[in-house]
Amino acid sequence: MKLYCLSSDAAKPCFVLSFKELMIMLDCGLSAQSVLNFLPLPPVPSTRLAALPAYTPPHLNDPLLEGELKECCGRVFVDSIPEFCPPLDKVVDFSQLDVILISNYTCMMALPFITEDTGFKGQVYATEPTLQIGRFYLEELCTWLSAAGGGGAAARRWKELVHVLPGPLAHAARPRAWRRLYGRAALARALSRVRVVGYDERVPLYGALDATPVSSGFCLGSANWVLRTPHEKIAYVSGSSTLTTHPRPINQSALRGADVLLLAALTQTPAHNPDHMLGDLCVHAAVTLRAAGSVLLPVYPSGVLYDLLECLSTHLEGAGLAHVPLYVVSPVADSSLAYSNILAEWVSAGKQARVLVPEEPFPHAALARAGRLRHARALHDDAFSADFRQPCVVFCGHPSLRFGAAVHLVELWANNPAHAIIFTEPDFPYMDALAPFQPLSMKAFHCPIDTSLNYAQANKLVRELRPRELVLPEQYAAAPATPGAAPRPHVFADVPVTVIKRGAARQLAVKRRAARGMLCGELAARALPREMRGGLRGAPLVAALTLRDARLELSAPGAAVPGGAVGAAGAGGAAGAGGAPAESVAAGAPDVAALLRELAREGLGEARVEAGADGCIVHLPRHDTLVHVERHATHVFCEGRADVRQALRRALAACTPHV
Repeated sequence: MKLYCLSSDAAKPCFVLSFKELMIMLDCGLSAQSVLNFLPLPPVPSTRLAALPAYTPPHLNDPLLEGELKECCGRVFVDSIPEFCPPLDKVVDFSQLDVILISNYTCMMALPFITEDTGFKGQVYATEPTLQIGRFYLEELCTWLSAAGGGGAAARRWKELVHVLPGPLAHAARPRAWRRLYGRAALARALSRVRVVGYDERVPLYGALDATPVSSGFCLGSANWVLRTPHEKIAYVSGSSTLTTHPRPINQSALRGADVLLLAALTQTPAHNPDHMLGDLCVHAAVTLRAAGSVLLPVYPSGVLYDLLECLSTHLEGAGLAHVPLYVVSPVADSSLAYSNILAEWVSAGKQARVLVPEEPFPHAALARAGRLRHARALHDDAFSADFRQPCVVFCGHPSLRFGAAVHLVELWANNPAHAIIFTEPDFPYMDALAPFQPLSMKAFHCPIDTSLNYAQANKLVRELRPRELVLPEQYAAAPATPGAAPRPHVFADVPVTVIKRGAARQLAVKRRAARGMLCGELAARALPREMRGGLRGAPLVAALTLRDARLELSAPGAAVPGGAVGAAGAGGAAGAGGAPAESVAAGAPDVAALLRELAREGLGEARVEAGADGCIVHLPRHDTLVHVERHATHVFCEGRADVRQALRRALAACTPHV
């Protein structure tokens, strides 16, 4: 079993597992950290951004670089359509992938990069909320970038001159591999490949193994995957949470006792408690609104948004600010808010109980009916513009502040210190997100809310699951000891730990020692099992071994299944006509006491017995011969004459159990 890592961002993982002749991709996360190196794409032209001075590296006169770089407050940005960092495409041939298993909608953004124009012919599996909410995320991105003129020429010359550029551009990781976002047609084709599965549904993968999604407790429809064969079990834990939020709780029992536990997508903000951050957010919002300022929250169109609407509306009502309107601006706002209220199967027990009353599991439908919550596809919608009033709270994207409605609102409110922007998404450093808008007068607060496992919770989970081997991205492993440096948080376990980094492949400890096969009825009728020892019976046979669609079958010779790979399978080489055994076959370890008697009867002289690591060693000093008798094998080391070897053979045959 071999594991490949194709992503450098442990929060947006992408692994490929090679097992039983199958290539299984686990998640296909898209790292968006690269977009922070680009200038924002405002929905309407910005004179401030257009007036930023061009940047040229000192002592470099390259006309091809002209117009690609601009400077803002001492930081250099690329003036082009933002690009993303997809999973590595040189380590594994995507056309050879058989299956893609997706954990949650935050880990499927690179799906079109994997499935389109690569020769991919496999199957993609995800839960229904993962597919639908992932569709919202992807369609929102496509809408923003296409509206910004995504078909223009890309700035590329700067990638050849990274070594002479100032930081952080100088430290950009593999910018030549960055790519623009896919188009709507590629997105539609990629999503059409996804097959919807439910929690605890066993999905057979080409007859080689079964994959089962189990609840991870992180977001609506999020799943951990359990891969199982009759003899092996692999658990993939990605984006999980043990906190009590709106999704269904994590299912730990299905993950216990795995041969391999692969852990990914832990919290990106281990020093911040989600409950405390939510409380701080409500306080900052209330203080800003009382001072007649408005609040901007750059968020994704789903996920934490549902919790923010519920908690913030309740807090504002208690603070006497129930009259303040809440706006959600997104190309998929109406779809996301409506869809969340029909997902009773995927939410926590408390919210399921509300459905049975019947009520909506989330309160935003009631807020909309009461006129407190309004949503729009874009800022320039006529109905939204006519209804818009301040002070207010606006939820819109993108959290990177590089595209989407949030860019325009930051430009609009940047010079007013009464307004505030509150960052809740953990994917981007908030100071880097605000860098192109400096100098900034509006207040900025950082309240990251990440409900995924922190390091203490992950360590507790590993102890409870008790895997035989733990596999971690390098970001979660203990850092090499550095004099004077404080140790960073990491995951540890009292089992073997394998650390993997981007572009690497690791051989895992799971070894295939057995496979399950089917015995045809004809051979089963002929077999005459005999007692070998307590609880174990055996019978010799000769059969044709057929491998077809990853299934093994033992059939009578000459009756193999057409189209399969066939080989001879026998026991001891003894069989009669038609596959019936003609004589007994040795099976099991020889009895050492009986072996000593037989050796004496054969006239081989005195034998000495010594205890070994897994059995014993019989030494015949006169003939320079050793017989290692172990539980699963017997090894004979003999440099003597042919008659000595024949005598040894007769002695071993006489004292070995037969069937």
